[in-house]
Amino acid sequence: MVKVEKFIPKAIDRIKEQAKGKTIIALSGGVDSSVCAVLAYRAIGDDLIPIYIDTGLMRKGETKRIKEIFEDMNLQTIDAKDRFLEALVGIKDPEEKRKVVGETFIRVFEEEAREINAEYLIQGTIYPDRIESDGGIKSHHNVGGLPEHIDFKGIIEPIDDLYKDEVREVAWALDLPEEICERMPFPGPGLSVRIIGEVTEEKVDVVREANAIVEEELLEQFKPWQTFAAVIGKGTGVKGDVRVHGWIIAVRAVGSRDGMTAEALELPWETLRKIESRISGEIASVARVLYDLSPKPPATIEFE
Repeated sequence: MVKVEKFIPKAIDRIKEQAKGKTIIALSGGVDSSVCAVLAYRAIGDDLIPIYIDTGLMRKGETKRIKEIFEDMNLQTIDAKDRFLEALVGIKDPEEKRKVVGETFIRVFEEEAREINAEYLIQGTIYPDRIESDGGIKSHHNVGGLPEHIDFKGIIEPIDDLYKDEVREVAWALDLPEEICERMPFPGPGLSVRIIGEVTEEKVDVVREANAIVEEELLEQFKPWQTFAAVIGKGTGVKGDVRVHGWIIAVRAVGSRDGMTAEALELPWETLRKIESRISGEIASVARVLYDLSPKPPATIEFE
């Protein structure tokens, strides 16, 4: 386990050594990038430029909440929804999705960096990201999903030797809000990897609403490591005595310590029935709802 009292000053010194002049940090609002932002601010102060990119693939209400939480850090928000959705048109392969999202992220950051003469980028890469990317399990947008050519002089990764639970320890030690310290993991490619097959605006809207319902029903009471909804295809159903061909939603809720292994939560039948009733009742285009029992391994936590 990380010794927080030793890690924090070492990480700050490491950033001071690597970051020269104006430096951008990719701030998503997750615990990883938030920890990096605080460490970097303590290291280089106003030379740090935190940027949040709204990809259009974020959870319901996320962009608004992140703006509120980080308003004191002079957070810059970039609306790139159309750009990301256009880049994903026709892409069905999950690895391609991750690489397309990763490259689009980098290109947007490069454009912003040129405007402010920033030559370094800080990312919240953690150790499991590197293991899964290097091992070919899946490309993380900030590791295996990066393009070969990058305009930045350097990419700085202050917490790339930490596991998620260790990052949370550092977050508490840095006095970050509980909402950030205990924030669920959320994939860098966002909702695009919670959609099997091609990403469309309709599918994103459906999975965003379903995801919000799942979080509302499970987060506070069951405290999962991670829980979410995914659009996995279409199936037939009956709504109002009319046969429909609607979306199939899979619900995922797992317990884990570090994300390297995970077990599906044994949720009460009444809870599952309520989730199904809300999703199929509140989202007109949904025909059926499933619950995923698969552990990791053999399944990954995310569907793609």
